[in-house]
Amino acid sequence: MAISSSDLLYKTSTTAGSAGNTNTQTVAGSSLGKYVSTSSITTATLNNLFPDVTGDENSASNVDYQCMFIHNNHATLTLTSPKAWQSAETSGGVDCAIGLDPAGVTAKGSSSAQAATIANKNTAPSGVTFSGPTTKSGGLSIADIPAGSVAAIWVRRTASNQAALDNDSVTVRVEGDTSA
Repeated sequence: MAISSSDLLYKTSTTAGSAGNTNTQTVAGSSLGKYVSTSSITTATLNNLFPDVTGDENSASNVDYQCMFIHNNHATLTLTSPKAWQSAETSGGVDCAIGLDPAGVTAKGSSSAQAATIANKNTAPSGVTFSGPTTKSGGLSIADIPAGSVAAIWVRRTASNQAALDNDSVTVRVEGDTSA
Protein backbone atom coordinates (compact mmCIF):
# COMPACT_ATOMS: atom_id res chain seq x y z
CA MET A 1 0.00 0.00 0.00
CA ALA A 2 1.29 3.47 -0.92
CA ILE A 3 2.35 6.06 1.61
CA SER A 4 -0.67 8.14 2.61
CA SER A 5 -0.80 11.55 4.25
CA SER A 6 -1.55 9.84 7.59
CA ASP A 7 1.88 8.13 7.37
CA LEU A 8 3.63 11.52 7.37
CA LEU A 9 3.84 12.94 10.87
CA TYR A 10 4.82 16.51 11.71
CA LYS A 11 6.65 16.61 15.05
CA THR A 12 8.34 19.14 17.30
CA SER A 13 11.97 18.88 18.36
CA THR A 14 13.57 18.48 21.76
CA THR A 15 17.02 19.12 23.18
CA ALA A 16 16.39 16.59 25.96
CA GLY A 17 17.62 13.02 26.06
CA SER A 18 20.28 11.16 24.15
CA ALA A 19 18.38 9.95 21.07
CA GLY A 20 15.54 10.93 18.79
CA ASN A 21 11.91 9.97 19.33
CA THR A 22 12.30 9.37 23.08
CA ASN A 23 11.12 12.62 24.73
CA THR A 24 8.11 14.92 24.41
CA GLN A 25 8.12 18.63 23.59
CA THR A 26 4.80 20.40 23.88
CA VAL A 27 5.81 23.91 25.02
CA ALA A 28 5.37 26.43 22.18
CA GLY A 29 8.62 28.27 21.51
CA SER A 30 10.81 25.47 22.90
CA SER A 31 11.34 23.43 19.73
CA LEU A 32 15.04 24.33 19.55
CA GLY A 33 16.40 21.45 17.49
CA LYS A 34 18.70 18.48 18.23
CA TYR A 35 16.27 15.50 18.27
CA VAL A 36 12.81 14.67 16.94
CA SER A 37 10.36 14.52 19.83
CA THR A 38 7.48 12.10 20.30
CA SER A 39 5.03 15.03 20.17
CA SER A 40 3.05 15.60 16.99
CA ILE A 41 2.14 19.07 15.79
CA THR A 42 -1.63 19.26 15.80
CA THR A 43 -3.24 20.78 12.73
CA ALA A 44 -5.37 23.89 13.24
CA THR A 45 -4.26 24.37 16.84
CA LEU A 46 -2.98 27.77 17.93
CA ASN A 47 0.52 28.00 19.41
CA ASN A 48 1.48 24.46 18.45
CA LEU A 49 4.99 25.55 17.38
CA PHE A 50 5.35 29.26 18.20
CA PRO A 51 3.96 31.21 21.16
CA ASP A 52 2.00 34.42 20.60
CA VAL A 53 3.93 37.46 19.42
CA THR A 54 3.88 40.03 22.23
CA GLY A 55 3.33 43.72 21.56
CA ASP A 56 6.99 44.46 22.35
CA GLU A 57 8.18 41.67 20.03
CA ASN A 58 5.92 42.97 17.26
CA SER A 59 7.12 46.58 17.54
CA ALA A 60 10.75 45.37 17.54
CA SER A 61 10.15 43.17 14.43
CA ASN A 62 11.36 40.20 16.46
CA VAL A 63 12.65 37.10 14.63
CA ASP A 64 11.99 33.62 16.10
CA TYR A 65 13.14 30.18 14.96
CA GLN A 66 11.61 26.78 15.65
CA CYS A 67 12.53 23.28 14.46
CA MET A 68 10.01 20.74 13.30
CA PHE A 69 10.44 17.30 11.76
CA ILE A 70 8.71 15.37 9.01
CA HIS A 71 8.58 11.70 10.05
CA ASN A 72 7.89 8.92 7.54
CA ASN A 73 5.91 6.55 9.75
CA HIS A 74 5.15 4.04 6.98
CA ALA A 75 6.21 0.51 7.91
CA THR A 76 8.23 -0.23 4.76
CA LEU A 77 8.09 2.40 2.01
CA THR A 78 10.46 5.29 1.31
CA LEU A 79 9.05 8.75 0.60
CA THR A 80 10.87 9.69 -2.59
CA SER A 81 11.57 13.16 -3.95
CA PRO A 82 9.83 14.95 -1.06
CA LYS A 83 9.29 18.71 -1.22
CA ALA A 84 8.48 21.14 1.61
CA TRP A 85 6.63 24.42 1.13
CA GLN A 86 4.30 26.87 2.83
CA SER A 87 0.87 25.96 1.52
CA ALA A 88 -0.89 28.74 3.44
CA GLU A 89 0.10 31.85 5.38
CA THR A 90 -2.22 34.39 6.97
CA SER A 91 -1.95 37.70 5.20
CA GLY A 92 -1.18 40.85 7.19
CA GLY A 93 0.58 39.07 10.04
CA VAL A 94 4.08 37.79 10.65
CA ASP A 95 6.28 36.72 7.74
CA CYS A 96 7.44 33.10 7.69
CA ALA A 97 10.14 31.24 5.81
CA ILE A 98 11.42 27.65 5.95
CA GLY A 99 14.80 25.99 5.60
CA LEU A 100 16.20 22.48 5.72
CA ASP A 101 18.62 21.47 8.45
CA PRO A 102 22.04 20.40 7.12
CA ALA A 103 21.87 17.14 9.14
CA GLY A 104 19.61 15.79 6.39
CA VAL A 105 17.59 12.60 6.78
CA THR A 106 18.26 10.44 9.85
CA ALA A 107 16.75 7.38 11.54
CA LYS A 108 14.05 8.53 13.98
CA GLY A 109 15.89 6.99 16.98
CA SER A 110 19.36 8.21 16.08
CA SER A 111 21.68 9.08 18.98
CA SER A 112 23.53 11.59 16.78
CA ALA A 113 22.01 15.07 16.65
CA GLN A 114 19.28 15.11 14.02
CA ALA A 115 19.28 18.91 13.71
CA ALA A 116 21.25 21.94 14.78
CA THR A 117 20.61 23.09 18.35
CA ILE A 118 19.93 26.75 19.09
CA ALA A 119 20.37 28.50 22.45
CA ASN A 120 16.96 30.19 22.39
CA LYS A 121 14.09 30.97 20.02
CA ASN A 122 15.82 34.14 18.76
CA THR A 123 19.05 32.39 17.68
CA ALA A 124 19.34 31.46 13.99
CA PRO A 125 20.31 27.83 13.34
CA SER A 126 23.73 27.39 11.78
CA GLY A 127 23.89 26.27 8.15
CA VAL A 128 20.20 26.81 7.34
CA THR A 129 19.14 28.89 4.34
CA PHE A 130 15.59 30.24 4.50
CA SER A 131 13.12 30.90 1.70
CA GLY A 132 9.36 31.17 1.31
CA PRO A 133 8.24 28.67 -1.34
CA THR A 134 4.46 28.62 -1.75
CA THR A 135 4.05 25.77 -4.24
CA LYS A 136 5.17 22.15 -4.38
CA SER A 137 7.03 22.77 -7.64
CA GLY A 138 9.00 25.58 -5.99
CA GLY A 139 9.38 23.73 -2.70
CA LEU A 140 12.56 22.78 -0.91
CA SER A 141 13.88 19.40 -2.07
CA ILE A 142 14.44 16.94 0.76
CA ALA A 143 16.47 13.75 0.29
CA ASP A 144 14.42 10.54 0.13
CA ILE A 145 13.03 9.66 3.57
CA PRO A 146 13.08 5.91 4.28
CA ALA A 147 10.47 4.29 6.53
CA GLY A 148 11.14 5.20 10.16
CA SER A 149 13.27 8.22 9.28
CA VAL A 150 12.97 11.97 9.79
CA ALA A 151 14.14 15.26 8.28
CA ALA A 152 14.33 18.57 10.17
CA ILE A 153 12.71 21.73 8.81
CA TRP A 154 13.33 25.09 10.47
CA VAL A 155 10.65 27.78 10.47
CA ARG A 156 11.62 31.44 10.77
CA ARG A 157 8.93 33.86 11.97
CA THR A 158 9.49 37.59 11.59
CA ALA A 159 7.13 40.03 13.29
CA SER A 160 6.34 42.92 10.97
CA ASN A 161 5.07 45.59 13.39
CA GLN A 162 1.53 45.24 12.05
CA ALA A 163 -1.74 45.74 13.90
CA ALA A 164 -2.67 42.89 16.26
CA LEU A 165 -3.99 39.86 14.39
CA ASP A 166 -5.87 36.95 15.92
CA ASN A 167 -5.19 33.46 14.50
CA ASP A 168 -2.06 34.38 12.53
CA SER A 169 -0.68 31.16 11.05
CA VAL A 170 1.39 29.36 8.44
CA THR A 171 0.97 25.82 7.14
CA VAL A 172 4.06 23.83 6.16
CA ARG A 173 3.34 20.93 3.85
CA VAL A 174 5.49 18.01 2.69
CA GLU A 175 4.64 15.73 -0.23
CA GLY A 176 6.58 13.18 -2.19
CA ASP A 177 6.21 10.01 -4.20
CA THR A 178 6.35 6.33 -3.39
CA SER A 179 7.20 3.21 -5.34
CA ALA A 180 3.91 1.47 -4.50
